[in-house]
Amino acid sequence: MLFLSKSFVDDPHTVYRQLRHDGPAHQVTMWNGLRAWLITGYDEARALMTDPRIKKDGVRAAGLYPTGTATTVGSVLGNNMLFKDPPDHTRLRRFVTATFTAHAVQRLRPGVEEIAEELLDAIDPGTPVDLMTALAQPLPIRVIGELLGVPTAERDRFKSLVLPIFTSTDAEVVGPAQRELTELLRDVMSIKRSQPGEDLLSGLIGRRDDGDQLSEEELLGTAFLLIIAGYDTTVNLIGNGILELARHPDQLAALRADRALLPGAIEEMLRFESPLNTATIRFTAEPVTVGQAEIPAGELVLIALLSANRDERYFPDADRFDITRDGQRHMAFGHGIHHCLGAPLARMEAEIAFGKLLSRFADIRLDTAEPPAYRATTLMRGLHALPVTLKAA
Repeated sequence: MLFLSKSFVDDPHTVYRQLRHDGPAHQVTMWNGLRAWLITGYDEARALMTDPRIKKDGVRAAGLYPTGTATTVGSVLGNNMLFKDPPDHTRLRRFVTATFTAHAVQRLRPGVEEIAEELLDAIDPGTPVDLMTALAQPLPIRVIGELLGVPTAERDRFKSLVLPIFTSTDAEVVGPAQRELTELLRDVMSIKRSQPGEDLLSGLIGRRDDGDQLSEEELLGTAFLLIIAGYDTTVNLIGNGILELARHPDQLAALRADRALLPGAIEEMLRFESPLNTATIRFTAEPVTVGQAEIPAGELVLIALLSANRDERYFPDADRFDITRDGQRHMAFGHGIHHCLGAPLARMEAEIAFGKLLSRFADIRLDTAEPPAYRATTLMRGLHALPVTLKAA
């Protein structure tokens, strides 16, 4: 069994490259004691994400975690379709897709543009700035607050509770934040019942489907899922994307010269440094053979999206960052019935953030010679900080 220390999060690609060479499935133990099977190949990852023998039941999965692990799996906030299989998943997703439509996402565009402009206005050209705290984090948290209809007076509190849930691995920090966020969401839902608005939460509360509606617990879990879908993936997409553009000045110059390359550039960012390292947790309901490995029943399975998207068998010259590459086949947002609902929102926010950043500033320079530090989590691929200096256009 392979032991993966915290150093794995800073350079997973070297590990994944070797593991892919050795085979598509490996039994690993993480630094926090989590034991799982790590799936590293593209074809195998894609197949397992639609394999009915691989389950997503949150309560059962939580029982396989080490005691004291900070996770929303199996909690009230984890009571959503992300941690459920059909038919429960089918029912819950039907409610969300009926409300979280392409129209609902596009309706947010003017507000996203306004928020991005406001955040960039606050950046002083020539002065070092952390673009994680200046742009990548505040943009999506404000957008998701708007999407859910969190009252303006509660937006700062909302932000202060969401951030530690996604950035801390300490159960004593995450637990209280989860409990207080649950209380806040309950209060907001109570307001929406008597004073519904045009927001997504009001739509979910009022939605009826042949007499069926979401329960209080399902509404809470779904609201948290929308926070996941609309926040953390976008934070990492923006942060990782800016880092790669700064590291590859030829690609940055090409994008400046031809803004029509931006949609393809975003797809390459998603492939090359995926916002998620691994897909959300699954487990085997019966034995499953992957390559030469026989995975017994009742084992946690981590599908390494970050590795699959660098699989040399599928992406020629996979370790080269190329914004003109056809990257539409990547699995940064998963695959199958659990494909990320927030993907269109993440793409739109990234398009706006990168477009306005390139228009506002003529140069992006990394402000440190030190290697970037990544958050100590196997789920997300996200930076702690992104210190840069920007030159005005």
